[in-house]
Amino acid sequence: MERRTFLNISGLAFGTMLVPVFGRAIAAEELLNPMPVAAKKLLADTALNAATKAGASYCDVRIGRYLNQYVITRDLNVENVVNTESAGIGVRVVCNGAYGFAATNDMSPDGVAGAARQAVAIAKANAKLQLEPVQLAPVKGVGEVSWATPVQKDWRTVPVKEKAELLIAANKAGMDGGATFMNSMLFQVNQQKYFASTDGSYIDQDIQRMWAPLTATAVDKGTGKFRSRQGLSAPVGMGYEYLAARKEDKIKAAGGVATLYTTSYDIVEDARAAGRDAKRKLTAKSVTPGKYDLVLSPEHLWLTIHESVGHPTELDRVLGYEANYAGTSFATLDKWETKKFNYGSPLVNIVADKVTPGSLGAVGYDDEGVKCKRWGIIKDGILVNYQATRDQAHIIGEKESHGCSYADSWSNVQFQRMPNVSLQAGKKRLSPDEMVKDIKKGIYIVGDGSFSIDQQRYNFQFGGQLFYEINNGKIGQMLEDVAYQSNTQEFWNACSALCDERDWRMGGSFFDGKGQPPQISIVSHGASTARFNGINVINTARKIG
Repeated sequence: MERRTFLNISGLAFGTMLVPVFGRAIAAEELLNPMPVAAKKLLADTALNAATKAGASYCDVRIGRYLNQYVITRDLNVENVVNTESAGIGVRVVCNGAYGFAATNDMSPDGVAGAARQAVAIAKANAKLQLEPVQLAPVKGVGEVSWATPVQKDWRTVPVKEKAELLIAANKAGMDGGATFMNSMLFQVNQQKYFASTDGSYIDQDIQRMWAPLTATAVDKGTGKFRSRQGLSAPVGMGYEYLAARKEDKIKAAGGVATLYTTSYDIVEDARAAGRDAKRKLTAKSVTPGKYDLVLSPEHLWLTIHESVGHPTELDRVLGYEANYAGTSFATLDKWETKKFNYGSPLVNIVADKVTPGSLGAVGYDDEGVKCKRWGIIKDGILVNYQATRDQAHIIGEKESHGCSYADSWSNVQFQRMPNVSLQAGKKRLSPDEMVKDIKKGIYIVGDGSFSIDQQRYNFQFGGQLFYEINNGKIGQMLEDVAYQSNTQEFWNACSALCDERDWRMGGSFFDGKGQPPQISIVSHGASTARFNGINVINTARKIG
């Protein structure tokens, strides 16, 4: 078995970040050597046959090769370049009504068959304690199929030198713009996943994702005060073409206070703006606490969606099966069963999917071999559904899985993970500038920041990156020390306006933790700019006493 390690990234800008690193270090040239599909099928059949002979009523096999490349820079220096590979096979079975799972990186026929027999032995032991048998929603086998992330430029073919030079250019632009320190990184992931099951599926998938975060930090050397501004890029399910900025993918924030990005990203331009903004934050006006109408950009709102809608509608949290990483859920089955629980205002329509092009969650099939799709969670403000896997579907009366099973490695068992969860755009034509026009006292927030939320995903507090006051319909001066507080139901029922589809875009999380032992997932959240009336804003710089 290969063990998981963590890359410790520390510095003034990022604080301390533990980034999961899987597998062994390899040379960059080794990234382009895939395992033949025929060899994967042979190993999968070996495992399926061994599990069935040992007594399994169901078996699925996941053969994975997980590749990561991280390029990390600070100021005008390259801090680290990491290439890793992790490869192996995970076998999950149902025997006597219970699950069993085993994994190995011994890719020989004997090693794979041994893992399958071990999974069956574990299931038989689990069955002695199982109160109810596992019920898997039916899945029709799809035979031999394949799916790949549509990429125009494979990140594995781009020289590391070219990537490092781009990050250094961004750092230089940020310091020219006013930053004292700059940090930038490039996270690149390729997952080569092969799934086979006794249902008759043999699914080969090649998935690519990337993220280019940066942080500009400005320091007042006289007082020691410092402020930072993170980049406004989104992690994406795309290739290296995301970093080839196109003019048509740039849009102006309300009042022209920032340049925002859709399906490509100008990292040098954003870094320069980040340096300027970080310096301006040093002298920005500290917010006066009180009730404000909030105008929230998608670059900010994705995180609020993630924490207050995405996690509380995970069915395992709802049922109390999962409580790690901020608890269970207030959105219990009794509320859903009424068919009239007001999660939000009638404007709020939230859908889940794993099919949106360019999103982190986009795949052809999930880790149970279920073809991915789209479904509603909140319709016209009413809670109508959850996120369910094959063994959960019957609990909420569904005839099939939603297709949101995921494991972050071949060595970990798959379980329910959040799909893309997105707020749909408004139906009436409305731009962010038009939204601001009738607000007398408000705050415009761009970018995500720190947050906290309680153990039922109900009471919360969110910060951000950029804050601007709104006075009598106009964007005013920059603010600092802003955070808003609310509870999930009150907040979403305060949604009074949504910009139209022209303004819709996605943000997301590249390192979303869940489970024990923890697994890391990836997920996107789309939205257009949204207005929320009468939200309580606090001043985070104020002290008691």
